[in-house]
Amino acid sequence: MRDQWLGCVLAGAVGDALGGPVEFMGLADIRAGFPGGVREYGIAYGGPGRITDDTQMTLFTLEAMIRARMARGLGLAEHPVSVLQHAYQRWYHTQGTPWHRAGGLYALEPEPDGWLVREPDLHHRRAPGATVLTALRGFAGGLPSAAPEQRVNDSKGCGAVMRAAPVALWSGDAAEVFDLAARSGALTHGHPSGYLSAGALAFLVRRLLDGATLPTAIEESVAELSEWDGNEETVAALAAAVSLAEKGRPTPEDLETLGGGWVGEEALAISVCAALHARDVLDGLAMAVEHSGDSDSTGSICGNLLGAVHGVDAIPRHLLDALELREAMTRLVGDAVLIFTAEETDPDWQDSYPAW
Repeated sequence: MRDQWLGCVLAGAVGDALGGPVEFMGLADIRAGFPGGVREYGIAYGGPGRITDDTQMTLFTLEAMIRARMARGLGLAEHPVSVLQHAYQRWYHTQGTPWHRAGGLYALEPEPDGWLVREPDLHHRRAPGATVLTALRGFAGGLPSAAPEQRVNDSKGCGAVMRAAPVALWSGDAAEVFDLAARSGALTHGHPSGYLSAGALAFLVRRLLDGATLPTAIEESVAELSEWDGNEETVAALAAAVSLAEKGRPTPEDLETLGGGWVGEEALAISVCAALHARDVLDGLAMAVEHSGDSDSTGSICGNLLGAVHGVDAIPRHLLDALELREAMTRLVGDAVLIFTAEETDPDWQDSYPAW
């Protein structure tokens, strides 16, 4: 379990770091700068191997799952969605907003709690999405938490799906995982294609962790999507990804027919298509980021999928060695696996992962 989860998180971060330097480049410029494909880190945010807001928010999602598990183990009534909201407000604080303004109703103490928010290398702005910042600012200012039934906006940007993979840890029931991930996405993205793509990714990761093949997991996710209103765009995007993959190994131009990845269903489709044809983890990541679109998000999502299948040992060692915050990610995953597999909740864990 630890190997798969570490693979899911770290491969996602590697894909993010590979895609970050080329995110705003056209395909011709990417090919000129990386004639052999994007298989090594370029320079972004001051160096190679730097993560973006995609991985930052993924880590806070994972931390939220741990804290929600702690609350459940202690018999507290805290709902996982409220724990996720709290986690995203902590991430919002790392983007330069003082805690008394970022935390909203959670800012009961002068500083946010837990160890993750105190990691200094998380306190950098790495092109955070305007939709996410606006939604979290609204909650901090007194607006209620958003939900599919009470939407904060009509955005379907990919800022919900790119952070959703860790929700797969919450339950062995993939339908329950889908529901929680969709609701986590709806905290910031109100369009069904924004939050349903988040539900679909977490569902896929859950089924891959269970041993399902990716084609089978996709079929099952489409069946789950059909139970939700507004599923049409996400279902169509997954169908287009599968159809393109069935035609043979896609070129970057082929992948761009699925869109630019700036919105949730397109980012999911590009990532799924690349994962379906990946010869190995690096091959899939290189394919997922080489297009004129949101390359860090598609690299991150594709990495979540491939890492869950192949585990951490399938990620090239030199890319892991140069990856920003690798030690923090490894600690977080190790703690998550320990806490989710423990028969009893250790009260001492509350120092690192407060359950409220």
